[in-house]
Order: sequence, then C-alpha cells, then structure tokens
Amino acid sequence: MQTTKQSTFRTLAYADLGLIEYAEAWRLQKILHEKRRRDEINDTLLLLEHPHTYTLGKVADTANILADEEFLNEHDISVFEIDRGGDVTYHGPGQIVGYAIINLAEWKKDTHEYLRALEQTVINTCEELGVSAGRNPEYTGVWVGENKICAIGVKVSRWITMHGFAFNVNPELKFFESIIPCGIKGKGVTSLKKETAKEYSLNEIKIALVKNFMRVFSYSEKKNFSDFVTNLISKKE
Repeated sequence: MQTTKQSTFRTLAYADLGLIEYAEAWRLQKILHEKRRRDEINDTLLLLEHPHTYTLGKVADTANILADEEFLNEHDISVFEIDRGGDVTYHGPGQIVGYAIINLAEWKKDTHEYLRALEQTVINTCEELGVSAGRNPEYTGVWVGENKICAIGVKVSRWITMHGFAFNVNPELKFFESIIPCGIKGKGVTSLKKETAKEYSLNEIKIALVKNFMRVFSYSEKKNFSDFVTNLISKKE
C-alpha cells in the first residue's frame, strides 16, 4: 500500500444540497474537482438526494436496465451513462448520495483503501443505528447479509476523487426491481427503513455520516461549504 505523509490538521468542507437533479450535481462535481486539483478549495463532501435516476458506470451493461421506455416515462426516471466505475444503480428520494471531492495524495494514494474507507463510513453509521452491516468479499459496497444497503462507485483522476456512495435510508425499493443493481445477480437490496421498520430523518443520518467520514479520513475540523456551492450552481459556471 502506497501512502503519503498526511498533514496533522486537515479541514473538510461540507455541503448539504437537498434534492438536486443528477445532471446538475455531475456538472458541479466537475467544477469542484478542477478547483481541488488547483488547490483552490479544501477536500469536499456533498450530501444530497436525486430525483428518480438510473446511472450506468463505464463498464455497465445497458441490458441491466430491465425497465422499458414506458416505465421510465411513467415514473419520470432519467438515465445517465457516466464516468464512474461500476455498473447500473438507482438514485431517488429517501436515498442519501455522498459525493467526495478529496485529494488522496494528502491522505493515502491507494484507491482500494479509499473504497474500504467509504464502506467503513457507512458501516459505522449503520452500527450506530443498530443495523449490523459489513462487506462482501466479492463486491464493493455495504451489505446487510445478502442485501446491499449502500452502493459505491468512484472516479479518481490525478488522485482527486469524484462520485461516491448511495446509502439507502428511506427510498422506494421497488425501483431497484427494474434493474440488476450493480450488475449483480442473485443478491438483494435493502434500506435502513426495511431493516428497522422505522422512517428516518435524513438530516439525522447526514449528521452521522459527516461525523463518521471525518473520523475515518482523519479530518480535524469541518466547515460549512453550502453557500459557496449554491453560488456555483446559480452562476452556472
């Protein structure tokens, strides 16, 4: 494992974007990625929700979207082919999506370790809520038994990350039935709500995710980045 010397004091910029269209969030990530590459901003974590969306990673098989055009139109589901790793996944209301724009050269130059750290962030959050979650040795993501509760797909360019995780809190799981999630057959999908029979406040879960993200990635402090990011969106930079 290759590592680099870490700063003893690191700051995480955090923004809660609420519900945002997928295309807008993808455009925003590209802007922030370039700003992070130029060292104009701190490492950044965006937490948000998307309207109903299916995304396909670079190696995805379009056949893993089982829904026909009628179903997509009926439920107003957008479809995007994007530049992250992994296959097809679903995003929608009730699911917390985390996009991390961080410089791995200031943490660990190891993409596998990065994936494991994202998993650990969600595992720790689940455990705090009484849900026993863990890893599957064959597949990336966070699992509760044979069911995936969090999908992970990332892109790393010049050691700066994009994309991240999709954590099922209270989503409508029926939308996973129209895809083969992550291209994995024979496995299921679950959520915090399904596991505990409880509806969760997304704000409560976001607070826990930020706390655990900071601990796993060894940040010393966080700052609210929401106004800056909202300004970027409104400027259409």
